[in-house]
Amino acid sequence: MAGLEKDTPHPTALTVHTQSRVLEIGFDNGSSFRLPFEYLRVYSPSAEVQGHGPGQEVLQYGKRDVGVTAVEPVGNYAILIRFSDGHESGIYSWDWLYKLGVEQESLWQEYLQRLEAAGVDRDTPMPPASGHACGNH
Repeated sequence: MAGLEKDTPHPTALTVHTQSRVLEIGFDNGSSFRLPFEYLRVYSPSAEVQGHGPGQEVLQYGKRDVGVTAVEPVGNYAILIRFSDGHESGIYSWDWLYKLGVEQESLWQEYLQRLEAAGVDRDTPMPPASGHACGNH
């Protein structure tokens, strides 16, 4: 399971900065990252965002001002982040958070390119969700 591999760094510090909308996370290998809430939201590991396979990802936008309402531990391998837009199905494993930190610059550029290709920007409101019908709730 993600986050349980022996070489996955484990967090040593986790701070939610609500004013600056940043999750600060430090790992036991000395790495530390400042991950904006918007970035965490658009790269949620949930099926709602990632789909159920390659090519099924759902582009998220209009999330620039999203807040975090809660961060809850999930076992010893992850956290659940609850966002102010109601999204609360993403379980962020330690290895996913570490990947988001290490690859932050390239993933953010990829996201901006996907927005441009879709003809939307970071502030375009998303249409109302029609419900996720995969049955995995």
